[in-house]
Amino acid sequence: GPAGLGVVLLAEQYPEPPPAGEFPLTNEHSPRIPVEVMYRNLFHGPLFQGGQPGGRAGDEGIEKEVVVLPRGQLFRSDPDPAFLADPVLLDVVTHPMAAWHLEFSDQSGRVLLPIELDKVEDAGLKQAHQDQRRELNVEFSQYVEASYATWLTAGTEPDSGAPPLSVHVMERWVAPLLREKRRVYFILVDCMRLDQWLTIEPLLREFFDVTVDHHVSILPTATPYSRNSIFAGQYPDEIQRQHPEFWHEGPGDERSKNRFERQLLDLNLKRLGVELASPPKYIKIYNAEEANNVRRNVVTFQNIPLVALVFNFLDMLTHGRSESDLLRELAPDESAFRSVMRSWFLHSSLFDALKWMSKQDCTVILTTDHGAILSRRSALVYGTRETSTNLRFKFGANLTSDPKYAVPVKDPSRFHLPADSMNKNYIIAKEDFYFVYPTHFHEYENKYRGSFQHGGISLEEMILPTATLTPRR
Repeated sequence: GPAGLGVVLLAEQYPEPPPAGEFPLTNEHSPRIPVEVMYRNLFHGPLFQGGQPGGRAGDEGIEKEVVVLPRGQLFRSDPDPAFLADPVLLDVVTHPMAAWHLEFSDQSGRVLLPIELDKVEDAGLKQAHQDQRRELNVEFSQYVEASYATWLTAGTEPDSGAPPLSVHVMERWVAPLLREKRRVYFILVDCMRLDQWLTIEPLLREFFDVTVDHHVSILPTATPYSRNSIFAGQYPDEIQRQHPEFWHEGPGDERSKNRFERQLLDLNLKRLGVELASPPKYIKIYNAEEANNVRRNVVTFQNIPLVALVFNFLDMLTHGRSESDLLRELAPDESAFRSVMRSWFLHSSLFDALKWMSKQDCTVILTTDHGAILSRRSALVYGTRETSTNLRFKFGANLTSDPKYAVPVKDPSRFHLPADSMNKNYIIAKEDFYFVYPTHFHEYENKYRGSFQHGGISLEEMILPTATLTPRR
């Protein structure tokens, strides 16, 4: 039988549209976003710019005029195409919605993706966004591969064309405050992605005025490199050459590779010409006992000019998820990981300490050393037994991998990395690839597919928040 039945009504013309009803708006105002700014965000050329200036906006929506645009230049072959429905007009009528989104994106005036997508139950839209991010990471990896070495020599001037890097964090955001004799709390949350920061930022706006800047992690995007460089204000090869006693790159856990951040911080402040009334305090928080010590002792920090706090929970959760079925179940994807991070933050000693700091005469600089990416694709790597074990970057002798999946660094000094042994080279994974050896390939491919990793080149690992928090007292 038939799959369905329907009735088609034929007429000489479409019926008249119903008259527009009243459209009351709460907090009504003239749109704050100029039409030219709206179209810069939409990337529409002149033939598609039918939105008009003026109108009114409010909490419920926006009302703007649009015009029917000439279509003579749409097709070179036909100056007067006969459309059943004008495709440009169908697009133009959605532009006011984009303008309203720009009006009411978030408290900082940004459109937050993928944060806002967590609220949408549309698998197709989320998949489209995921595909778009993958394409962006392809282009971003190509851009970094072509530009990174230039960034390292460009300096920090605004017209240099280079973004602020890990080595510039103290110089750019902390040292100027200390020279003004401001008390500063420098908080580094290890392995915090930009989207995770955006999840907790609204919680802080109750207590602080928040200004968000960004810096770019150096390569590899791993703690021994990026975090040491933040505290030292130097690149890894400079630390290794000038302070070999503070540099450790070989086997060992993360603690052994970042044991000297306090010493590197002292040297950096001296190099920057920052004089403090009393020595800075440096605290690293790995476990619940150390976190509770921060809760108990935070009141003793109030007369110290610079307190540096490093919180490692997120990095531990990121690595632990690869080894634990329970954690994978708890945080199966990026959205769930953001939820777990927010839940941790709400009940953490970090949030308690920040709420206490919001009542003090101080400035808080909150940042991270690197992010992490959900690794989905494996890439073969070839090396010797002495090759490092990292999944998103490796160093050793005579390393090779397909350049489609990784950036080869045959001359480590070009990336300001230590060249402290014969034939040493690095390879750094692009996009969402992770390295697997030919031996036991399928075993390790299955084990680490879908795990969060860091050390490579991706938007998620490299573009990082640096927030200045000023108490609202």
